[in-house]
Amino acid sequence: MTTQQLTQQIHKKKSFLCIGLDVDLNKIPKHLLETEDPIFEFNKAIIDATHDLVVSYKPNTAFYEAYGIKGWQSLEKTINYINEKHPEIFTIADAKRGDIGNTSSMYAKAFFEDLNFDSVTVAPYMGKDSVEPFLAFENKHTIMLALTSNEGAFDFQTLNIDGKELYKTVIETSKNWKNSENLMYVVGATKAEYFTEIRKIIPNSFLLVPGVGAQGGSLSEVCKYGLSENIGLLINSSRGIIYASAEENFAEKAREEALKIQQEMQVILEN
Repeated sequence: MTTQQLTQQIHKKKSFLCIGLDVDLNKIPKHLLETEDPIFEFNKAIIDATHDLVVSYKPNTAFYEAYGIKGWQSLEKTINYINEKHPEIFTIADAKRGDIGNTSSMYAKAFFEDLNFDSVTVAPYMGKDSVEPFLAFENKHTIMLALTSNEGAFDFQTLNIDGKELYKTVIETSKNWKNSENLMYVVGATKAEYFTEIRKIIPNSFLLVPGVGAQGGSLSEVCKYGLSENIGLLINSSRGIIYASAEENFAEKAREEALKIQQEMQVILEN
């Protein structure tokens, strides 16, 4: 999927909402545990209930890898279901991979070719030869960690080195990598005040923004400083939507929460 196609979907659906499919078997409705594949049945119900309100789904692979081969099979069934039923939806493998050379190439092959995700998240700590193998895939996107929403982000990312914060150096450097036009960036919603500075460096790049909802990030603040000419934002919400209810009506309640965010986004887009 191209960024132009993604932007078209945003305007069509009046939404730039991404739902994180982070399935914890301890949190899903108990009746699903009796099914053959509880993880996939949960995801399928969420997707069926929300697909018209979102432009992206983002499974965090840790929540699948934790259950071994069965979890990986659930992930495969989930991405296949999205691609078959809703090919217009942008898919993100939240895997945060980061290694060099052939290893990165194999990670990229796994997510882009085997599973056919549109994008994957990566960690840039090892530099360009850990990221460029992902960037080599046409019409696929690499979403690089830039400024995250966790407490430990202040350990390194905001360090002032020679008069410049490290996250700015990372973003600026990445612009010079081969096929950097395929880059997107992770910027946490709890760091809304930083968006102005980030937009000075990458004015039109898409930003994946976790932290709205359960983590306390403000949608209006993120949009105030982060919106670009092509919208340029994917706002992720996971727990606040998918775990809105643990009862049999969980999918209906998830839709209600997604609709609240979509309607807020619609107002922002129309204004």
